[in-house]
Amino acid sequence: MTTVAFTPGTEARFAVARHVADAVLFEGYVLYPYRASAAKNRLRWQFGVLVPPSWSAAAEEHDFQLTECLMEPRTGAELAVEVRFLRAQRRTVEELREDGTFAPTGELRLADRVLVAWDEGVEERVTLVAPVAELRGDGTALPFTRPAAEETEEVTDADGRVLGRLVRRREEISGTLRISAAELDGPYRVERLSVTVENTSDWTAERDDDRHAALPYSLVAAHTLLRIDGGSFLSMTDPPEWAKGAVAACRNLHTWPVLAGEPGRDDLVLSSPIILEDHPAIAPESPGALYDATEIDEILALRTAALTDEEKREARGTDARAAAVIELADTMPPEVLERLHGAVRSLQSVTGPPKPTGDVLEPETPWWDPGGDTTVDPGSDHVLVDGRAVRAGSRVLLRPRLRRTDAQDLFLDGRSALVEAVLHDVDGGVHIAVTVEDDPGADIRREQGRFLYFQPDEVEALEDV
Repeated sequence: MTTVAFTPGTEARFAVARHVADAVLFEGYVLYPYRASAAKNRLRWQFGVLVPPSWSAAAEEHDFQLTECLMEPRTGAELAVEVRFLRAQRRTVEELREDGTFAPTGELRLADRVLVAWDEGVEERVTLVAPVAELRGDGTALPFTRPAAEETEEVTDADGRVLGRLVRRREEISGTLRISAAELDGPYRVERLSVTVENTSDWTAERDDDRHAALPYSLVAAHTLLRIDGGSFLSMTDPPEWAKGAVAACRNLHTWPVLAGEPGRDDLVLSSPIILEDHPAIAPESPGALYDATEIDEILALRTAALTDEEKREARGTDARAAAVIELADTMPPEVLERLHGAVRSLQSVTGPPKPTGDVLEPETPWWDPGGDTTVDPGSDHVLVDGRAVRAGSRVLLRPRLRRTDAQDLFLDGRSALVEAVLHDVDGGVHIAVTVEDDPGADIRREQGRFLYFQPDEVEALEDV
């Protein structure tokens, strides 16, 4: 077992997975409008927070993650592990007094930014490489510690005059990485890999509700990358039939493993506190990280560009990553913004040979063209209701059914209506489009084609046409 740097081959494979892993690491890191003063930026760190054991007993958060997945190692196979997390670095702001000393202050205002107190995220990694054969049985454990530290940074104006300083403090944190492998019974050479990441920091909370105090001693956005050199992993989401029972027996607590990297390869796994699909990828249209949880790039880019100059100054002073988002939104070329409007990736032919047009495959003709299908005509088609033909122009009594209706439909029970069209869907269903007879807005609905729809067993025919 070693904790040295990865081989070039392993490093190259992890680099492929880190593109998505970075999105996990910084998911929800700073939320629009990217200012520390925004209410939703006052409760930080939402994903994969491994808190100290003393705090986990008092809060609904956890001090460990457990990943279990299946692998098929060949003889001499080697496993590389990389645990990644953010460490909360508490930044305070101090101003320079006339007597030459520094004192805490709420903010320092500069020409281009407003500096305020904030918790920055510092990336940390724990790495391990071990032969799979050494992991069987009790496996191995790797304790790790990150020492406390304090740094200061002078803040100067455009003329180089010192206005104050930023003080950054990191608390000592410790943890343990535990890995083991167990061969499973059966005809296939498959093993269950177990990876546990624990926070073992001995910090003790003074109050049961002080999450803010616990964060500097926590492993934030913790996730694990696994690479097997000489073997393969099985998908936990879509395993082969023979492995479904073994997959169901795996335990995954506070994290979920998926195959990572390029589709078609199975030597990488990303175990994340955010549930992903196999081979997750960043959309190629995405111009850069926006850090906002559940982000929609186009909306965020437009709204960020619309922030006032004062709001942008505060965002730039909140965090370097927030400043990068402001710069990205302000300098995004129109053609890049247009790419965020939408993309089709999986359109393909259904009935005819595909015809390539750029990156999209189009069929020779649509799979169904309502205008070209002479077998249906909503204006003249009819349906039998209690043996009577109902078509456009018929009068019916509405009798909505509880099994497929809502409260609005129930208000129409017993009301008479005029049939506007009878429509047949591609699955063989029949839908009767109606307007309610005493509805003062019926003419407008008819002009706009905004009808109410009922099925044949939800109406009674009032007259023949």
